Amino acid sequence: MKKLVVMAVLSAGMLAGGLAYAQEDAVDGLAPAAGIESTTGGGQQKQKAAGFWDVVISGGWLSVLLWLALFGCGAAAVYFIVDSSVLIRPQKVMPQSLVANVKAAMGEGDVMKALKVCEVEPGPMANILTAGFSHVEEGFDVIQESISAAADLETERIMQKLTWISVCSNLSPMLGLLGTVQGMIMCFKSLATGAPDVGALALAISQALWTTAAGLSIAIPAITFYYSIRNNANRLILRMQAITMELIKDLRNIEIVND
Repeated sequence: MKKLVVMAVLSAGMLAGGLAYAQEDAVDGLAPAAGIESTTGGGQQKQKAAGFWDVVISGGWLSVLLWLALFGCGAAAVYFIVDSSVLIRPQKVMPQSLVANVKAAMGEGDVMKALKVCEVEPGPMANILTAGFSHVEEGFDVIQESISAAADLETERIMQKLTWISVCSNLSPMLGLLGTVQGMIMCFKSLATGAPDVGALALAISQALWTTAAGLSIAIPAITFYYSIRNNANRLILRMQAITMELIKDLRNIEIVND
């Protein structure tokens, strides 16, 4: 999982850096062709090639908001990927020390001691076991129902973290598509005026293409990490449920030890 976190951060950095580098490289390569010659005072002056910020502000305030939304979506995707990778791990979901201490307490037939162990090491598995141990006097059927309800709740909490990664992966291409539509509108608006301004036309096309590229650059890693982390979470949940059932199977005939 540590490798997964490092990969998430590195991927975001590489995508951001690659996108910026590609933008500058494309601008430099097209500068001679995109340069516009104008006559001022009897001399010729070549305009400076459009840069990244020219593309950002080319569509006005709507374009600026769109790029802010794209950067925000990318930052949110990185945050939720790292957060989920850190929290959805065996050490966090079901610590080995918790399992060992609960097994030792159950081996002694001391349910209250096992309950105290769960209180000392809170977490998803501890919450599930606590739900079962808290109803030990009500019979094994009630214990199973309590554990099942607690397990469903903890599973939902884990999956809710992953849902936000999916939201970012689905939202970013739609933002990119919105930028494409805006760029095409600007492009055809420039053509509708008659003789188009070559510089304005190039900026409109750049806006359309680069917002699409930015949206896909966010969505592709996000959806990859989403399925990877989700599959890992499902394995952890199944393993946690199996260990929980193993720990409580002796509660059928357990006796309460009071201090």
